[in-house]
Amino acid sequence: MLYVMLLNWKPGLSRQQMDGALMRRSQWQYPRGAKVVGEYWLAASSPAVVSVFEASDYEPIFEIDLTWSDVFDITVVPATTPEEGLRLGPEILRRRPA
Repeated sequence: MLYVMLLNWKPGLSRQQMDGALMRRSQWQYPRGAKVVGEYWLAASSPAVVSVFEASDYEPIFEIDLTWSDVFDITVVPATTPEEGLRLGPEILRRRPA
């Protein structure tokens, strides 16, 4: 399944804490079970990081949260591609109560 993860800096972090997180990121790899589609660092924006990845179960999501929740407020939401949404949509709409 495809997921989008939004990482917002926790309020009150010092510049040193944020710089430390950047140094940590340079050594960190996504956990086994997370297939990265893309990771984007946004300039002067919130969220600070947007990551798109695939995972078949919750374990890699939980590991990411435990690893980074000291410096980021993390939101992970399921997503789909436009092509998949257009493929699934008509059938879902047919099943929806009137």
